[in-house]
Amino acid sequence: MNLLTLNRSEFGDPANESNIPSLEEAENLLDEWVKNGSLKRHMRQVGMLMKAWAKEKEQLSAQEQIKWEIAGLLHDADWDQWPKQHCRKIVEELESRDVAPSIIRAIASHGPSHFGVEPKSKMDKMLYAFDELSGLIHAYSLMRPTGYEGMQPKGVKKRLKDKSFAAQVSREDIRDASERVGVDLNELITFIIQHQADVE
Repeated sequence: MNLLTLNRSEFGDPANESNIPSLEEAENLLDEWVKNGSLKRHMRQVGMLMKAWAKEKEQLSAQEQIKWEIAGLLHDADWDQWPKQHCRKIVEELESRDVAPSIIRAIASHGPSHFGVEPKSKMDKMLYAFDELSGLIHAYSLMRPTGYEGMQPKGVKKRLKDKSFAAQVSREDIRDASERVGVDLNELITFIIQHQADVE
């Protein structure tokens, strides 16, 4: 039995869809809940990737870009202090704050095999696609003398095949997410390499 399963597929109140937290509010929550510096960096990296994809690939409005960014920024907010309540606690917190349900649902569906929520919207699917892959690529950057500079997708894919490298990263989730979102893995890897290097 998977104890992280959320046992529901609807989140938040549709009437709150225009209620988007400010980046300052999201950062305050992140700072309050997340003490692990590496996890905090990962969440900021995924938030930045989400915003960049919404802007460059989806050409969404500034308001929608912020939704995508906040979903990425807060997707693992409860993992540090409450791993056994992962996803459930942040979902309930955002619902109590009347946050836009599309943001909450994206967070709830970023690990369908863990939380039992299927990614439906493009925002849902991209958060799922970026999460594990972002972490693996960052781990790869740390072992390279030049970090992200000169990194190539073929090097990342070589690390993907090496199950002992960043062993906690789910290769199955990466494959599944890429298929669901309908974006070639090379394109996803290239996008992350190009955009993630600047995030500390």
